[in-house]
Amino acid sequence: IDLSVFKPTPSDFRQRYSLENKFIILGVANVWTERKGLQYFVELSRHLLSDEVIVLVGLAEKQKTTLPLEIVGVTRTDDIKELAEIYSVADVFVNTTLEDNFPTTHLEALACGTPVITFNTGGSAESIRERCGHVVQRGNLDDMMRFIRLLKEDGKETYSKACRERATCMYDKDDRFADYVELYESFR
Repeated sequence: IDLSVFKPTPSDFRQRYSLENKFIILGVANVWTERKGLQYFVELSRHLLSDEVIVLVGLAEKQKTTLPLEIVGVTRTDDIKELAEIYSVADVFVNTTLEDNFPTTHLEALACGTPVITFNTGGSAESIRERCGHVVQRGNLDDMMRFIRLLKEDGKETYSKACRERATCMYDKDDRFADYVELYESFR
């Protein structure tokens, strides 16, 4: 990923959406479908405390009208700087996908210093290491909520440095491109 864009980025997102003093649980998808786990966010919303909110990015306008009050819906954005701002303001990134190969959203969140909680589906668990987040069994909302509360208690700043280091070490696009060129050259 492009670490010159996906990095801790200040924004007025909390003010624009009146989320000051809220613990933000973020979900991002290009298109929200059952396969992406939208139904799990709806269920999670039923267990939130008054100072917690879910923000989902990538929703269609029609989907936004059907959400519970505890979920703030944001339509899809093509502005990657805006996306980096949203990742940065979130306290935790949650991925409830039921199938995925290697979610870029995890890498983007980590690069912005935001820990990730994800289901152990497909390649979702591969990017998560100690102090970067947690992996729970598919569909286990009790464990997901337990880890959300643990991250809330510990504070995002406890995880941010490790998240950013993981992204910088493993997922910098320039480093990975150089690896590909080196591999190619080794076969010449």
